[in-house]
Amino acid sequence: MDLQFLGTSSGVPTKARNVSATAVIESAGHGWYLVDCGEGTQHQLLRSPLSVRNLRALFITHVHGDHCFGLPGLLASAGMSGRSEPLPLVLPASLQAWLAQSLAVSETYLPFELQMHALETFSGFTSGNVSVTTLELSHRVPSWAFVFTERDPEPRLDTERLKADGIPAGPLWGQLARGHAALHDGVSLDPQHYLQPTRPPQRIIVCGDNDRPQLLAELAQGVDVLVHEATFTEPVVERSQNSFGHSTAAAVARFAEQAGVKNLVLTHFSARYQSAPGRGNSIEDVRQEALADYSGNLTLARDLQRYHLGRDGVLLPID
Repeated sequence: MDLQFLGTSSGVPTKARNVSATAVIESAGHGWYLVDCGEGTQHQLLRSPLSVRNLRALFITHVHGDHCFGLPGLLASAGMSGRSEPLPLVLPASLQAWLAQSLAVSETYLPFELQMHALETFSGFTSGNVSVTTLELSHRVPSWAFVFTERDPEPRLDTERLKADGIPAGPLWGQLARGHAALHDGVSLDPQHYLQPTRPPQRIIVCGDNDRPQLLAELAQGVDVLVHEATFTEPVVERSQNSFGHSTAAAVARFAEQAGVKNLVLTHFSARYQSAPGRGNSIEDVRQEALADYSGNLTLARDLQRYHLGRDGVLLPID
């Protein structure tokens, strides 16, 4: 699977970073999923190869505006771009009326079905080759993490089972290999019965705002990628004596090291951390604080950068 960050700032955008939005992209095909949709996300999409027509589902981690204010505009643009497929949208229940009213008062009529699901009662989701589950986190308001797990990664045909079931080689095998149901002697064949994964499934956790990384202890054991906010560094929190419900880079790094996280991606940086060093707080401060406690593959997310999780389990930027 791939990740592409459409916004990595917290609270407010900066000249270099938009507010929260993260795309999780399937390992095969063009399907992708959006976690959070801060204001301006649709503009960021125009600067990426991602298309709203291929968006399989949209997930909102919590009610704060830097994670959801881009929803009405993105949905309106999806309709105007010709999307007709239903769009599942998982979001806190309290946002449903707000979104419905925003679309109604602006006379925005979507040419596709918007399938809204309350996050508080969400029991899981499967689409394409990915399943999604949740975990509640700790923040000033209820906040969640979304866990993306591959199903049948890079599958191959189980030819022995096909032969044992008397299914002759030929076009039927081709249909099943492409993941399509096939009809044989009046019986519909489910491709999942005849496909085997060729490698362990990849698993990626994308978190909303969270001041208690340890809540992820069970889920994060050996996870391929953990995407977690690192809004502040510890000196900033010590000076203000308030974390405002967020984590520091050090706290997340210590947790990731203990949990054996293979790839840690930090995002949701306070606007005070600038790209250029030597001018007040620098994003390099965040990196160095995390490196002091984490020995795995560390990434500080950059807007519009796409990252690929390879067969070797290493997450690397794509040029």
